[in-house]
Amino acid sequence: MRALKLYPGLLALAINAAFADPTDRFPTAAQAYAVAIDGDIHWGRALDAPLPPASLTKILTALVLLDRNWQPDAVLTVSDRAARAEGTRLGLRKGDRITANDALTATLVRSANDACLALAEHDAGTVERFVVRMNIEATTLGLAHSQFENPCGLDAPSHVSTARDLVTLAGLAMKNPEIARRVGLTTAAVRTSDGRVFSFHNNNALIGRLPGAIGVKSGFTVHAGKCVMAWIERQGKQVTVVLLNSPDRWWTAAGIVEQAFATLPLPSP
Repeated sequence: MRALKLYPGLLALAINAAFADPTDRFPTAAQAYAVAIDGDIHWGRALDAPLPPASLTKILTALVLLDRNWQPDAVLTVSDRAARAEGTRLGLRKGDRITANDALTATLVRSANDACLALAEHDAGTVERFVVRMNIEATTLGLAHSQFENPCGLDAPSHVSTARDLVTLAGLAMKNPEIARRVGLTTAAVRTSDGRVFSFHNNNALIGRLPGAIGVKSGFTVHAGKCVMAWIERQGKQVTVVLLNSPDRWWTAAGIVEQAFATLPLPSP
């Protein structure tokens, strides 16, 4: 339970949830996980344990942005706060100007925290006001055990979600064409108004490597560990895998996906 040491108030909930799930087929996969086939959870562990979700948070951030008066051609001016963002960054500097469309691509594909903060500030005026909107949206979407303190997924005492909530979030995100298009990219490039170009690969290593993988997001922080929200479609069937604090997320997710599809009936010839 290493990742919960900074969250003592949530420890009892996490322990209870860990013993409550009757379908723990992969007990060493992650601290918490969920496997859904065509939207229904078949296997899981600690499904409702509140844990840090790292950059899986950015999927909710994107939904909040796109749920409002989304203007992809709007130009954002990068603040000092956004330029000094911690963790994964695009490399934006204070005063840089970038379109909302490019900033969202960098947020979802590169998982760039500087682009993410710039979007939040542009949308709500301040990061803090944007976070209020995130939590309202989380409640509206039925993410019953989730609470957010920032738009990027940085570690914070009450910034948590659950494997079950993230399966729900994945399904909602993949119905949004703006998100679905971006999270399935293997590479992307964006530019600032002064012509600086940033090219990058998708941080989700399953994209382009695991057959049928077209989303959704990966994440990592010191306290969240290695996380992934994977979306795979094959022959008209769909599997979602969410791993929170997984020792080996890529191989584990890929193996679970293959076992999930192996349980499905073969398509008619």
